[in-house]
Amino acid sequence: MKPAASPTRSLLVGTFIALLAGCAHKAPAPLYMWEAFPKMQYDTLLRPGMAPLEQVGAMEAQAEKARAAGASLPPGFRAHLGMLKLAAGDADQARQLWLAEKAAFPESTPYMDQLLKRLDAPAKKDKPA
Repeated sequence: MKPAASPTRSLLVGTFIALLAGCAHKAPAPLYMWEAFPKMQYDTLLRPGMAPLEQVGAMEAQAEKARAAGASLPPGFRAHLGMLKLAAGDADQARQLWLAEKAAFPESTPYMDQLLKRLDAPAKKDKPA
């Protein structure tokens, strides 16, 4: 016949299990919804002749998915989408996306300002002096 477990041993085992359960936690949710964005950037750089509208649709779908999930878009997402919009001939939408990138990530301001300045430069050349 087995001897009964001592109360001290039961208390130690219970405390150990409680400590293990207390240490177990869920991993934090990712800060941004990256999904296929890095691959999209890579593909654009790898295949510069690729039609921008192919990626625009995929990126807009990802942005909608992020909005629906309450997730944040990653840094550079709006800037990249703006470049694609510009390549597709939609300068106004590119401007809006670059301004949104500046608002979301203030550290991008110098680069976004440079892009906005270049966007405005052709318009200034067309005006008579």
